[in-house]
Amino acid sequence: MSRRLLITGLSMLALGFGAGYWLADRIDRLSIEAHLPEHRLDDKKPEDRQPLFYRHPMNPEITSPVAAKDSMGMDYIPVYADEQTASEPGTVKIDPVTVQNIGVRTAKATRTTLSRNVRAVGRVDYDEEHIVRLHPKTAGWIESLHVDKTGQWVEKDTDLLSIYSPQLVAAQQEYILALQNQKILIDSPFESIRQGAEELLASSRKRLQLLDVPAHQLHELTDRQRITKSLHIHAPTDGIVIQIGAREGQYVTPDTEIFTIANIANVWVYADVYEYELPWIRPGDLAEIRLVGVPGRVFESRVEFIYPYAEKRTRTTRIRLVLDNAEGLLKPDMFTDVTIATQRQLETLVVPTEAIIRSGTRNQVFVVREPGKFEPRRVKLGLDSDGQVAIIDGLKEGEEIVISAQFLIDSESKLREATAKMLEPSPHTTNEVMPMPHDAGDHRHD
Repeated sequence: MSRRLLITGLSMLALGFGAGYWLADRIDRLSIEAHLPEHRLDDKKPEDRQPLFYRHPMNPEITSPVAAKDSMGMDYIPVYADEQTASEPGTVKIDPVTVQNIGVRTAKATRTTLSRNVRAVGRVDYDEEHIVRLHPKTAGWIESLHVDKTGQWVEKDTDLLSIYSPQLVAAQQEYILALQNQKILIDSPFESIRQGAEELLASSRKRLQLLDVPAHQLHELTDRQRITKSLHIHAPTDGIVIQIGAREGQYVTPDTEIFTIANIANVWVYADVYEYELPWIRPGDLAEIRLVGVPGRVFESRVEFIYPYAEKRTRTTRIRLVLDNAEGLLKPDMFTDVTIATQRQLETLVVPTEAIIRSGTRNQVFVVREPGKFEPRRVKLGLDSDGQVAIIDGLKEGEEIVISAQFLIDSESKLREATAKMLEPSPHTTNEVMPMPHDAGDHRHD
């Protein structure tokens, strides 16, 4: 009796242990399958979906016909036939959900008229055509300086200074002698003698005039026939004194710049234009000028001259405008804001500027071939204005292009293009290929 019960108990224990093992194994398998991605459960059988080749995880140009590892132990990535497309290299196909998630927006290439207003920083300066630099015609000493402050306004023929010059004294003496000689010989019966006396007087007078002796002193010298020690130098034009190069008692020569006088009835405005804006500007373009120092006023002018060289430091090109300054509101070295309404207009094909991917060596856009399918296209760019850029070559009117998230698409495009190149024979095919050992799984943690 005890023997039968013992055999029965052992049999039941063995049966329960086997059932428990089977149930635990089934639960584990179900748990693993429940955590696997959905697409893994629906994967095709290995014999129905074989990879074309395996590519390096870091360098897509390196491939292997069999599973392998790189030098860092990373597995090569399998590439399947259904991942390749028959489109142009670099064409990207994205499902609608992903297109929406990454925020892809598009726009069409349209034909329109481009124009542009160019804004630049300007500076008021003197009119170079009305700057006078005054030098004495002879060496001497300044005895008195009648205008001795920079910025002082002077009118034409204003007495600026008195100068003593031995050469001027000698010239006066010669003139007086010529006057006396002409007076004595005026009644001579010989024509040649009378003519010689008159020519001597005329040459003496001309010499004084060339030495800048003023007319009133020359007239006084003729009447009184008395030598004046100091002669005056007068302002040759209206303007302001912007520099004084000598003071009282100073010895000066013809090399000495005694005064610099500038007429500011008209002033010049220099504006610096960047290289990419220069093609828009032409002489004669209308410009509006505003100054912080003259609030509420807008001065109008036109582009008079575009300088034929660029500034070395700023890489800008200078343009010149002329302004009437009869009121004297514009002062040299004032800063201005210049807005140039360019007259140039272009009838051309344009796209939004943000659609362009600029890589330095080429410019490209992504063209929508069909919903979710984007093709890279090289384009040749022209002028740009107000967020639009002209397309000279590469697109047709009405073609739809990507204007946002194109950098994400570009990354995928480059990967696809590299993958397409891998299908061709490559000298790198065998580089860095390490066939996976059969027991790789046993030593993964070594």
